[in-house]
Order: sequence, then structure tokens, then C-alpha cells
Amino acid sequence: MLRILLADDHEVVRRGVSEIISANPAWEVVGEAADGDTAFELALSLRPDIAVLDVSLPHMNGVTLTRRLKQEAPEISVLLFTMRDDDETVNEGLAAGAKGYILKTDTQQHLSAAISAIGARRPYFSPWVSELLLDGLVQDRKRSRLKTFTVRELEVAQLIAEGQSNKAIARDLSISVKTVETHRASAMRKAGVRTAGEFVRFAIKQHLITP
Repeated sequence: MLRILLADDHEVVRRGVSEIISANPAWEVVGEAADGDTAFELALSLRPDIAVLDVSLPHMNGVTLTRRLKQEAPEISVLLFTMRDDDETVNEGLAAGAKGYILKTDTQQHLSAAISAIGARRPYFSPWVSELLLDGLVQDRKRSRLKTFTVRELEVAQLIAEGQSNKAIARDLSISVKTVETHRASAMRKAGVRTAGEFVRFAIKQHLITP
């Protein structure tokens, strides 16, 4: 039997989630709370397998509650179930130790799938959150690429992105055209792009230039 604690300050939400959970004979709601403090106390006393938490809980928000549960009762897996879809909250929730993150706007099937996955010790994220995390991973990789640029490559890269020719760049930086070509090739290779258009998009995302 999978034992589940619910925490949401809206009774109608708790009732709806409870009905979904009760539809599965292998799942059981062992406690409900309308605020973070009560949820924390219940979690420590009941020791559920999963805590389904809203982020915007009164007294102690869901992110802080997740962090405290990871410290005091790390065996409890946390599923954040919320309306908050901004990347800052998602990242804070996962950094706090949440095993899953789904939105209240997701379908009922996502809630059931999330509980099933987390009950099996697997993470689960709604499609929108998965896309957000993937975008963040891609941007992190691109930022790490930028760190490999030399100072001269950054100078050349900025001028390339601004549309200057190799000859103009050579004149501005007082270097030869051949040296510009070498830096240009190296910068594009490190950026992981092949065309000037792709490089401009890379430069905008890395704030080398403004669109």
C-alpha cells in the first residue's frame, strides 16, 4: 500500500486529489493539511511514502517544506503539485529535493502517472516542466561553451555577430585577415554552429550582442 500525505490550502483541491488517489486500491491518503506547518508535523508523525505538496502553502511554503523534509525525513518522496510554472520556482523545488513536479493545469492522468512513478522511486515531471528543464540544460551547455573562448575569440565573435567582415575585423583589431579567420573558425567550433546566422543567434542568447 502506497501511503500519501496531501497538503494544499484549498479544500476543493485536496478533495479532488484524494478522489483520484482513492480510485487506486493500492494507494491510500493517510493525512491532509491546509498549511506547511501542519503538513510538516503530519509528515514526521505519519511517515508517508509520498507527500503531495502545493508550493504556495501558508506558514511554510512547499519549497521550504520540501527542504525540511529532506533533512528530517529523507525517505519521504515529495511531489510538488502547483500552479507555479516559472523556471525559478521549478528549479528551487528540484534543488530542495522534490522527486516530481507537475502543474494543476495538467490532466488527471499526469497526477496518477506521477504518483506511480515516484512510488517506484522514479522522478516524474509534467511535459511543460520537462521542456523547461531541457531548455535549461541546453543553455547551461552553451554557457559552458562560452567559458572556453579566449579574450581574442570573444572580441572576434562579437564583431562577427554584429555583421562585420573579416577584413573590417582585422582592421579594427589590428590583426591579419588570416588571424581573424583562425579565430572565427575556432569561435564557431566552440559555439557548436556552422553558419553565420546560427552564430548570431548564439551570440544573442549569450548576450554578446543585443537583437
